[in-house]
Amino acid sequence: MPANIDYDQNKSLYTQDNSTGFKKPIPINEEIKLNPKKFIMSKTDPKGIIKYCNNYFIKINGYEKDQLIGNSHNIIRHPDMPKIIFKLIWSRLEKKKKIYALIKNLSKTGKYYWVMTKLDVKTEKTTKLPERYIAYRKAAPKQAVEKIIPLYKKLVEIEAKRGIKGSEKYLRGFLEEREQTYDEYINDITNNNKYLKFWFKSMKKFFLLKNFKNIEHDRLA
Repeated sequence: MPANIDYDQNKSLYTQDNSTGFKKPIPINEEIKLNPKKFIMSKTDPKGIIKYCNNYFIKINGYEKDQLIGNSHNIIRHPDMPKIIFKLIWSRLEKKKKIYALIKNLSKTGKYYWVMTKLDVKTEKTTKLPERYIAYRKAAPKQAVEKIIPLYKKLVEIEAKRGIKGSEKYLRGFLEEREQTYDEYINDITNNNKYLKFWFKSMKKFFLLKNFKNIEHDRLA
């Protein structure tokens, strides 16, 4: 999840990722049905290089683990996702603030899946600079996906004609008309889903505990 991506001029975004060497799969209009009881989780460094992903992440995306670890997170980016949404995300993460987002991802098979994602930042203890970007994901609510699709489609169309500045202007106007921030809009279309927030909170605690146990195991080994 790179903070320094060239959003407007990265022409290889949906063809071939030079950092991975993999050609992007051709998207097909077939959805992967996610298990609502499972979560998808990954960690990257500030340059967007995958440092960790859980087993369900590997299974859903269809890559081998060694094809993911050490490679760019862009490998699962779907062309239906507007660049402005990622610019918004990375801008927030650079400020060391979390953000919730609805994201459509691309698997190795070309199939897609929608996830409600909480993106968080782990900072380095000494410098306080971002050390890891952490993404916690679960199946997106159907009604939220149905509402976000027309907006994302419009933003992608604008970017094809006027670039990211055009889509940024449109998104700003879209949200101002509703007197909402992106966060408030996402909260609104997910019906202020407290279950989702509880799920993400529990997920974070689980991985923090797992990480602590791994550290203690290493110390005793």
